[in-house]
Amino acid sequence: MSAAGAQHSVAWEAEMAPHPGEHPELFWRSLFYFNVYRLLVALLLLLSVAIWGPNLWFGSRDLRLFVVTDIAYVVFGIACFVLISARRHFDLQLTLQVVADVVFIMLLMYASNGLSSGLGLLLLTTLAGAGLISRGRLTLFFAALGSIGVLLEHTFETLTLETPDPQYVQAGLLSGGYFAIAWLAHTLAKYAAASEQLAAQREIDLANMEQVNQLVIRDMQDGVLVVDERGVIRQFNPRAERLLGPLPEGRGEVTLAEHAPALAAQYEKWRGRVGVDAGGVPYRSSETARFVPIGRERELGAVIFIEDQTRVQAQARQLKLAALGRLTANIAHEIRNPLGAISHAAQLLREEPGVGSTSARLITIINDNSKRLDRMVNDVLRLNRGERAHRERVRLADFLPAFVEQFSQIEKIEPGVFRLELAGERDVLFDRSHLNQVLWNLSRNALRHSRRVTGSIVVRVSLERAGTVVKLDVVDDGPGVAPEARPQLFEPFFTTATGGTGLGLYIAREVCEANGATLDYVETPRGAQFTVLCWAG
Repeated sequence: MSAAGAQHSVAWEAEMAPHPGEHPELFWRSLFYFNVYRLLVALLLLLSVAIWGPNLWFGSRDLRLFVVTDIAYVVFGIACFVLISARRHFDLQLTLQVVADVVFIMLLMYASNGLSSGLGLLLLTTLAGAGLISRGRLTLFFAALGSIGVLLEHTFETLTLETPDPQYVQAGLLSGGYFAIAWLAHTLAKYAAASEQLAAQREIDLANMEQVNQLVIRDMQDGVLVVDERGVIRQFNPRAERLLGPLPEGRGEVTLAEHAPALAAQYEKWRGRVGVDAGGVPYRSSETARFVPIGRERELGAVIFIEDQTRVQAQARQLKLAALGRLTANIAHEIRNPLGAISHAAQLLREEPGVGSTSARLITIINDNSKRLDRMVNDVLRLNRGERAHRERVRLADFLPAFVEQFSQIEKIEPGVFRLELAGERDVLFDRSHLNQVLWNLSRNALRHSRRVTGSIVVRVSLERAGTVVKLDVVDDGPGVAPEARPQLFEPFFTTATGGTGLGLYIAREVCEANGATLDYVETPRGAQFTVLCWAG
């Protein structure tokens, strides 16, 4: 949800939802304008008497009483502003004002020759306003007060002045009008309250929906742009900024043509229906754009989805590799038994008496290739199992020398081929067996391509990111990796070595990711360098 929408929603809820024991601000504002009407009526009556006094019915019976009452009415209206500003006892203030209106208007009627003055009609507006302001509460009570006031005024006038022709029918009709207006105000107030409650709920629902939409759009893997009919970018998500570049700040409205001219050209073609439908169209080499109209007409704007095809291709590649992994695992299981039989038969042949040199050489070839196939089968099965990492604190100052000694013994090389560069005592969080497997794969690759002299393989340990990350480099003095082979270096079954399985680096990277680490190839002027970044212990 946008900041402006959130502020508006909060302000509206603060205005409409009263605190316990209090009335909403909207009620007090209505009471304020109600009092403004009262004051204007009193001032207009006073002004009319001052200008056209002898020619009006107002004050025709007792002008002095009319003027004094009207002045008191004006003073009362001014005093009500002070009471309203205190924001206390809303119902009491409203009742006081309506009672005062009845009293003052009855006095003005008496001073103006009673019902014939027409001043009793002023109470109709008062009752209607009071009913709407109070949301239908006390409306009939106020109507009863007005009716009692009219009847009392006319009765007093009849008794004291001995009016020959009493107008009780007119008084009754006016009282009936009071009740009719009060009932109408009560009904309208009920509908207004229901409409306000429904509108409040709808606004809350819309605000929640807008916030959900914002969260969904923000976390989408595709870039999203909302463009209006003028081509102005109204909304976008972080992914769109990463694909198209950040929008300039402080410039107000930014058009699509200014920010992404190539995309704007595709958008205009789509709007003109020139051979472009709503499906994805090529935008750049690795991206496609998809346009969805806002409403039924394309001229009203569109939502533009920018899809990164490299991500789609990566997902397809992962699915393909997963299927390939299951297939190779099944094949590996089927190969293991006959492979064991072949290896065992070759071993028995070697033990037979009178084996010639040619036969011995053939048996050696069988054994070597059996070992290679067995290593490949084990790598495939290990890859398919996806063993979970059990990370522990590993002290590299103790682990690396022991690893170099073990590796040198098994590979039958001098330990001096390795050179360790340890920057102090460094610990890492890593599964010990996984770390051994990663270093074994990297060291075997380095040994295969190195010159195998003293210091040909360098294992270097350093710190990065303020000491929170340990950097472990394995560097050799060989020819390095050819540029054309680097993009496929960590893909499964890709190898440049004769007799290699092509799974060593791929498995090493998978194992690193399982331990929260990364494995990458780093270009160097000479030789090859593989870098492992892992968390410090």
